[in-house]
Amino acid sequence: MSCKDRAVGSVKKWREDYVWRTLTGAALSLCFTTAFALYNGYLGLRHFSVWHMSIGGFYLLFTAIRGSILLTEKRSGTLTEQRRELYRKGSCLISSLLLTVLDLALMLPIALMVVLAKPLYIGLIPAIAMAAYTTWKITIASIHICRRRRFGEDLLLGELITVNFIDALVSILSLQNTLIMVNQAKTGDSGSMLTLSAVSSAVIYAAIIALTAQLLRKAVKGLRMS
Repeated sequence: MSCKDRAVGSVKKWREDYVWRTLTGAALSLCFTTAFALYNGYLGLRHFSVWHMSIGGFYLLFTAIRGSILLTEKRSGTLTEQRRELYRKGSCLISSLLLTVLDLALMLPIALMVVLAKPLYIGLIPAIAMAAYTTWKITIASIHICRRRRFGEDLLLGELITVNFIDALVSILSLQNTLIMVNQAKTGDSGSMLTLSAVSSAVIYAAIIALTAQLLRKAVKGLRMS
């Protein structure tokens, strides 16, 4: 098969196979998220920023959870149908528990943002780039989570879609923190942002906790029905 035929086949599969498209998109997002985590870790270590170190560590652990889901999907293809289903349900439960722990760890960077503990100011251009990336991320994640009902029986795929949406919500928190720092550097005013930061962070964090709880409930229910 020529390169052209393979390219045409890949494009056709991308259009017609939603599951494959979701898994491939998650793999690509995994690479971007890893790079973003390492970048924040670098900024944190270089400039002794607790915010960047905490958000970088969060994203690294988050990447590990998403990677484990993709790895489980790949490995389960070699198992019998009965063992594959049990293996996937067990993996979903473990991932949900890890995500619950990770949600608790997210309280540190949120607390730092709410009290406006000033991190590194990264400038307007990186902030604009982050805004564009976050907009793309939340748009794609929202589209997938709306389509999730079509695959209600596929527990692992549903988990991956939910994890991607939580990732996008955390990106909004990170972007919010960056924009607050940009505004503070331009105007010198931080008091007026305190209430807005606290309220928006609380709403987003509540949504993250609700999604995680729903994921954990489905994972436990899935194992009980095995």
